[in-house]
Amino acid sequence: MFHPMNLQVFANHTRAAAENMAYTLQRTAHSAFVKETEDFTVMLINHRGDTFGVPMGLGATWYPGLTYTRAIDMVDSYKPGDVAFTNDPYSCYVATHAPDTHLWKPVFYDGEIIAWTGGHIHNTDMGGAVPASLSRALTEVHQEGIRFPPMKLVNEGVFDEDILKIITTNVRKPDLNIGDIKALVGALNTGERKIIAMVDKFGKDAFLAGTEMLLDHAEAQARALLRSMPDGTWEFVDYADEDSVEANPCRLKLTLTIKGDEAILDFTGSDPQLGSSLNVPSGGDPRHTILLVGVYYVLYTLNPKILLNTGLTRPFTCITPRGSVLNPVSPAAVGMRSLTCARLRSVVFGAFCQAVPDKLPAAPAGNNCIVNVMTTDERTGRTVIAAVNPVVGGGGGMPHRDGTNGSGADAAYLKNTPIEITETEIPIEFVKYGLAQDSGGAGRWRGGLATEMAFRVFSPGSRITARNRDRSLFRPWGFLGGRAAGLSDMVLNPGRDDYRRLGNIDTAILQPGDVLEIRSAGGGGRGDPLEREIWRVVQDVARGYVSQEAAERDYGVVIQDGVADEAATQALRKKMRQPTSQFHYGPERDTYEARWTRAAYDLLTDILAGLPIHWRFFTKTEIFRRMCGRSGPAGVAAAFSEVRARFREMPQPVPIVKEAAE
Repeated sequence: MFHPMNLQVFANHTRAAAENMAYTLQRTAHSAFVKETEDFTVMLINHRGDTFGVPMGLGATWYPGLTYTRAIDMVDSYKPGDVAFTNDPYSCYVATHAPDTHLWKPVFYDGEIIAWTGGHIHNTDMGGAVPASLSRALTEVHQEGIRFPPMKLVNEGVFDEDILKIITTNVRKPDLNIGDIKALVGALNTGERKIIAMVDKFGKDAFLAGTEMLLDHAEAQARALLRSMPDGTWEFVDYADEDSVEANPCRLKLTLTIKGDEAILDFTGSDPQLGSSLNVPSGGDPRHTILLVGVYYVLYTLNPKILLNTGLTRPFTCITPRGSVLNPVSPAAVGMRSLTCARLRSVVFGAFCQAVPDKLPAAPAGNNCIVNVMTTDERTGRTVIAAVNPVVGGGGGMPHRDGTNGSGADAAYLKNTPIEITETEIPIEFVKYGLAQDSGGAGRWRGGLATEMAFRVFSPGSRITARNRDRSLFRPWGFLGGRAAGLSDMVLNPGRDDYRRLGNIDTAILQPGDVLEIRSAGGGGRGDPLEREIWRVVQDVARGYVSQEAAERDYGVVIQDGVADEAATQALRKKMRQPTSQFHYGPERDTYEARWTRAAYDLLTDILAGLPIHWRFFTKTEIFRRMCGRSGPAGVAAAFSEVRARFREMPQPVPIVKEAAE
């Protein structure tokens, strides 16, 4: 048994073991998306299937609370050397879209399973309707690539060649997939050796007890943080730009209730299951890790020494009604769930900001756009496909500093790939890559700047996917007087006669010489921008972060020849001062919510909840079509009456919804 005073020693061993796994995977992976961008995870798992050890600073940061129990139980038996895998979002809700291939391996000691090693890689392509497998336009999971329920990939150290043949037949670049899978198997083997070394060092009983103590300690740390917050209930709402291709906004609503050392996250009132791939397959699990990613960030912000493992999830209960966007029913498409998850994190941040406003930042950019290119290499005549780079925006302004530029906050784990490596792997030419001026929300602490990137293609029919395109309609919010950030954008051939703004379209076909320019959103500002020190604004202008015009417009700082005019600045700031609000959303959302008030949207979601699942998204779309010239609950009720009259096949809503609508 470990004494509480030296439990940290054991925690350090588990972290080191997980980091060794991560280094093994990173250094042997084949695709740039794994070895450079680091969209992968590795973890140590206890005998029940709960994660007790993860690396720090390597790989994705979504899964410290992941449990593999359901996946483990779906395979009949295990022997030494076995490795099981799945990428099916609906089999056990471990993988949450088809490109994420999860593997797990039993660790035997004295003839019994004492632990597991596990992790995932994001495969560049798993087949399906579009290159890289993911698009908002897809409507059912069957279009998103080949899927495998939990099964053995390796039997007693030998790969199942039939499974490998199925993979290579169905994906567009099998060498990348197989190479990354084998690299992950190597990482699991590394973890197995490290676990056995720990058992040899500490003893079997101490090891097993230690894994439980780590979970219990993380739980205690999370509960202590909740007790430090006031009891209460807070609501927050945010929107994804579109619930399907060029359609209506998708609302996520959270009611956060904190009582003592427990918290309930009730997502009732969020949109119904969508007819696009933005659905998040949680299976209704009240502690599914994908629902709690934002919570991990909040907890870690409040206590950077907190242990990251499944114990963190125990004080939290999530409510996600069946048939909603956060708990869809198969065969709903789920490939773009990461876009919705970004908005989900924004909602969680907004709710907790109200509970502890002095400790948390403004909204991050929340649109981690992943760009893939499939084209022909004219030098070799071969078709190539690769992830180009994540276009990730800035972090929100912090309580003590500006938001991180370019790749901050909840998307900082997505590393940029050096341009030289990308241009070596795929025949494109970068013409721009940097930070976007005036994109960070103004504030006492400025929001982090957006990333902007542009590249040229050389071959006909080059197919581009830019998944997670969002925040071109609704800005990342500012906090405590800070201003909302700049919007994202995607433009074909900027500055040319054939210029075209693409908005949130996530697939495009480019021809020789075409240039695609993509810009993320920035991070929201925190605190009154008129309170920002003048010298900081002058410095921002000198660095190119803020234009001279924006310095005067947003910060009230008058600059002449690179120097602040103190008298003019003080006079302008005095004239500009006005009461500040807790949240600033920007004019686009203000205009939208003048028609779609909270009460109106709550009535809409009540109406939809009273209908069968397969009628909900259709009915939402039809009501939106009829809201032109209408607003508020009365407008929703009138629009729904027209829909019922037009579509007499519609089942009768439940009585409570019928009364509310009438």
